Amino acid sequence: MAHTPVNHPARPIYRAIGGLVGLYFVVFGGLGVIASAGNDFFAQDDTKVLGQGTNMGFSLLSVLIGAVILVGTAIGRNLDVVINQWLAYTLMAVGLAALAFLQTDANVVNFSIMTVVVVLSLALVLLMVGMYGKVGTDDEHEAWQKARLVL
Repeated sequence: MAHTPVNHPARPIYRAIGGLVGLYFVVFGGLGVIASAGNDFFAQDDTKVLGQGTNMGFSLLSVLIGAVILVGTAIGRNLDVVINQWLAYTLMAVGLAALAFLQTDANVVNFSIMTVVVVLSLALVLLMVGMYGKVGTDDEHEAWQKARLVL
């Protein structure tokens, strides 16, 4: 039995939201690359982009994350669901780890508290998008509807 809806009526909206999250990561990363040009790869300085702390390492990682999300969104076929869910869990772990090391020398990605808040928020949005974006056959949708009505 599937635990997430199949063929949700708002799937196109969720897919578009996932694409916007990917676009945000690409734009943030691109601006971060520009802002941190000339600094060390893992510099721990006051470089900020869109109010968030960053460095060249995290900026390039953001571009990569955004590109993966956008490619998954463009391909669809439930690949976007898998990508969004896995990246959501990964970003939650990264955000919480960064929060733990925020005021230490181990903060190699130069996170600020605002960066942690944004990363955790976007991770929750990606998780929502991944849970409601699944496509299936009519039989799978009917089975999910029957299971939902029983609960």
